[in-house]
Parts: sequence; C-alpha cells; structure tokens
Amino acid sequence: MDGRPRAIDPVEHAHLRDATGFSPPVHRYAPGPGLADLVRRYWVPVWSLPPGTVSRQRVLQYPVCLVVVADSYARLYGPRTGLSVTELAGDGWAVGAMLQPAAGAPVWGRPVRELTDRFVDLAQAPGVDGPGLTTRIRDVMGADAASRLAAVAVLERELERLPPVEDEGRLVNAIVEYVEGDPQVRRVGQVCAKFDIRERTLQRLLARRLGLHPKWLIQRRRLQEAAARLRADAVDLAGVAAELGYADQAHLTRDFRTVTGLTPGEYAAEPDTRTAPPPDRIG
Repeated sequence: MDGRPRAIDPVEHAHLRDATGFSPPVHRYAPGPGLADLVRRYWVPVWSLPPGTVSRQRVLQYPVCLVVVADSYARLYGPRTGLSVTELAGDGWAVGAMLQPAAGAPVWGRPVRELTDRFVDLAQAPGVDGPGLTTRIRDVMGADAASRLAAVAVLERELERLPPVEDEGRLVNAIVEYVEGDPQVRRVGQVCAKFDIRERTLQRLLARRLGLHPKWLIQRRRLQEAAARLRADAVDLAGVAAELGYADQAHLTRDFRTVTGLTPGEYAAEPDTRTAPPPDRIG
C-alpha cells in the first residue's frame, strides 16, 4: 500500500440508518490488491450530535467479521444474525475494516462460530496487535481527510501481516460472493450444485467459518435488497415480495419484521434524509 487508500462509494444496502433517516457521513476506501481475499473495504464514520441526542444506527450486517477502532473502544465483531444496532452520541469517529468471510478465522484464531452475535476487545484477537493498532490509529486520526487516510493506512498495514487465505477460505469467500451477487439464488441446493458440495458439508463449513447457516445467507441478501427497494416512492410490497422470490407478501413481512422489528410498510414510511439530517440534530 502506498499510503493513499482509494476512496470508494459503494451502494450500501445493509445500512438502514436510524428511525429519522439519518446516517453520519461515512468515508469508505478499497483495500490494496494484495488484501482482496482478506478485506472487503474500510470505512470511517464521523459524527457530531448535540447534547442529549442519540442516533440508533441499524445495520443488516453481512456474513463477515469487523475490526473496529474508535475513540473510546477497539473491538473485533463477529457476524450478527439479527439486526445490528449502534448508538451514536456526542462527537465521535470509528475506523473499521469489513473483512472478507475467510478472514475472521485468522484474526480470531479460532472457529468464528464462537464470535457470532458477540464482540471481543481487540486485544483478545491473536491475529492482530490490538493494543498497538489502537494506539497507532488514535495517534493519527483527526478531523481532516488526510488523517482519515493515514488511519486507514495504519489499519491496512496491520492486516497485511495476516497469512494468505487458504483453499477453504477461498471457497467460503466464493460461496458468499455467489449468494450475495446472484439474486436468482433462492435455495441452498443451488449453492451445493454450483460448488459440487453436499448440503451437510456446506452447513459444517459455514458453521465453522461464519457461525451461520446457508439459508441465512440467502435470507440476509433478500432482506438487504428489500430494505433498499422499500425506500422507493409508492413501493408495491407485493411486487417487491415477488421480485425477491417470496411466496407472497406475508412471507416477506414476517421475515422483515422478525429481523428488524418493523413491518416493510413501517420501514418504507420512515423518512430518508441519508447524511443530511434536519438542522436541529447536528451541531
């Protein structure tokens, strides 16, 4: 890495924002080519909220682990099967790496199923120098773009120390990429046929490397797509359900409410202010 991460602006279906439609500015960067099997992207959210204001940011997380260093904590997060909620208040920032599915195991040093739906202090992750990384990022992180780039460069240099992804890890990456990238994948049997793997073998592989079930991968992609489409004007819920392969609107409603706590109609009715919150919410 040459010290100048490449800024990117991917379509982010996973981030639902808070109930008012607000999301803080999030600066995203692509990893260097040598880390493509280990890192999906880096992100740096920065926020400033007035006293007494709390923003509950909601995310339909991808099937990956996250390395996050903030001004007040440093953590390794495992995959979240439900809705991930982070409360923001005051002034703050975070520097994070969204790892590839294969990377959780070498960072954690044990089966990722031990981390599913939980997080640990980064100092407990043997694959990285958590305390040293935290100090180095906090030393360079500031309010300007140059400091954000420097902080991401520090994180990337630490992740470059991880061993290369092995054959099993590349298979896990490929399986997740296939399910996330092809909306026609609606049954576990399609995944088994694509990779010539038995369903039981697939289940054991994903349980060990992700702590997840193959059906979860398909459901999560559907819900992320649904959340994106529900923000459209005059959304046709029955049409969305049909396009995503649900038997009917009731099945979509059940899945969406179970994970997010909202019906699709309730979510669609929320405002969509994105990163431009009402003037009385941000100082």
